[in-house]
Amino acid sequence: MEHIGDWHAAAASTLDWWREAGVDILVEDHPRDWLARAAPPAPPAEPLPAATALPATLAEFLAWRTSDAAPEASWRGATIAATGPLDASLMVLVDCPDKDDRDGLLGGAAGKLFDRMLAAIGLTRGEVHLSAVCAKRPVAGRMPAEVQAELHRLAQHHVGLLAPRRLLLMGDAAARALTGVEVLRARGGLHAIKHDRGEAAAIATFHPRLLLERPAQKADAWKDLQLLMSAR
Repeated sequence: MEHIGDWHAAAASTLDWWREAGVDILVEDHPRDWLARAAPPAPPAEPLPAATALPATLAEFLAWRTSDAAPEASWRGATIAATGPLDASLMVLVDCPDKDDRDGLLGGAAGKLFDRMLAAIGLTRGEVHLSAVCAKRPVAGRMPAEVQAELHRLAQHHVGLLAPRRLLLMGDAAARALTGVEVLRARGGLHAIKHDRGEAAAIATFHPRLLLERPAQKADAWKDLQLLMSAR
């Protein structure tokens, strides 16, 4: 009898605790078959599809890059293709077309400054291979996060097919695509970018449009260009 009394007290105490906790119903909304066997475990999830195979030659890749299959194909605006020799020893990578770019990358005032930067190291635009991480200008000039990894992969593939001796990465998006960090962390040193035919010596520097806004940074950009030309 004493044992039964203790049980009743314990049960009453438990009910009081449930009541204070807000439990006010002892049944479920729908009946449950307590004798039914448990459902078999769900099959393992299908593996994610492999990344899309990319064209194996530079000419095919450049054509594909401006086709409806490219990640930016559905974006608004003009598609701006890469320009310059397919055997250029220097590849220049920027983030995306500027608002006034129509026939090629780096037009307008930023393009004029870019041409002067090249002239300072003894080069012309016709001697370098110029490309962008984004073939179209994204909204507000910012690369959408959901396609960033794929666009980085495309830029890396582009470098591998061109196999330049040197790389000039202008701006944060270009620096991140090849070095994994933004300009302020990437500049000041050479980066070895490996590809199937060897490696390229890369330096990161400021985009010409930023240099127009902050002329004081031109001195640092000149140091970067000198470092680039010292690379063998």
